[in-house]
Amino acid sequence: MPARLAGPAHLNHYERAHWSIENKIHWVRDVTFHEDNSQVRTGTAPRALASFRNLGISTFRLAKRANIAHVRRDLLNHNDAFAAYGI
Repeated sequence: MPARLAGPAHLNHYERAHWSIENKIHWVRDVTFHEDNSQVRTGTAPRALASFRNLGISTFRLAKRANIAHVRRDLLNHNDAFAAYGI
């Protein structure tokens, strides 16, 4: 993009949009699900596990649960597994 079209406000918008994705998905996967510590590295397993993590995060958010780490702690007690979804 030419410099005359890419003003500071325009560039700032794209930079903030990028970081909102980083903070919303990747940070949760890295910190809450410890994705960076995963030992799975062969075949399609890493992609499959990332998909399952994304599915879990999306499911929890659709259930109106903002704190993903708290939901995971709720799920540790199998008797209260449905509490994560408000059931």
